[in-house]
Formats: sequence, C-alpha cells, structure tokens
Amino acid sequence: MANEAATPATAEPGVNPGSGENLSLETVYDIPVQITVVLGRTSMQVNQLLKLGRGAVIELDKKVGEPIDIFVNNRLVARGEVVVVEERIGVTMTEIIKAEKH
Repeated sequence: MANEAATPATAEPGVNPGSGENLSLETVYDIPVQITVVLGRTSMQVNQLLKLGRGAVIELDKKVGEPIDIFVNNRLVARGEVVVVEERIGVTMTEIIKAEKH
C-alpha cells in the first residue's frame, strides 16, 4: 500500500497536531450512541416489586439537587441536573468526567 501524504498540522478543531493525522469529527457525526441518564438506584426483592401498583413511589439513593449520572454507551461521561423544557424532562450537563487512560 502506498502511504498518503500527511495533512499539515493546524490548530483547527478535530485535528491532532502531534500525530499529523486528521481526526475530523465529521467522520463520526452519523454514528449512533446510546445516552442513559440515571436518576438514582435502589434494590428490592421480587415480592416487593410485584406488590407495586399504579402510583407507587420507589425511593432512590439520590437526594433532590444531587447531580445525576449521564452515560454514553454505558460509560460515565458527565453529571448533570434535571430540567423541564416545554413540558418535557431534560438534562443540563454540569460536569464532564474525564476518561481514565489505560
């Protein structure tokens, strides 16, 4: 295989000047990701779960005002707050979690 000429390093977004490789974000724009927002967690026995009915309240381990966890493809990437946008629930990101280097 012939090597292609490396793209000159620039300070443009999506370009990694250290490697000389163009890491344009446009190549990943159409990749679907799964976003999961975890309001809290709890555990209960199956018999307790079966007793739940309409209007039952399940107590979670988070307190009102505590940040909620935001996962992308099952990886924690941020924390945020619940907001209401035109009668829908939304999330505002308040903290980005830096990935651990392996």
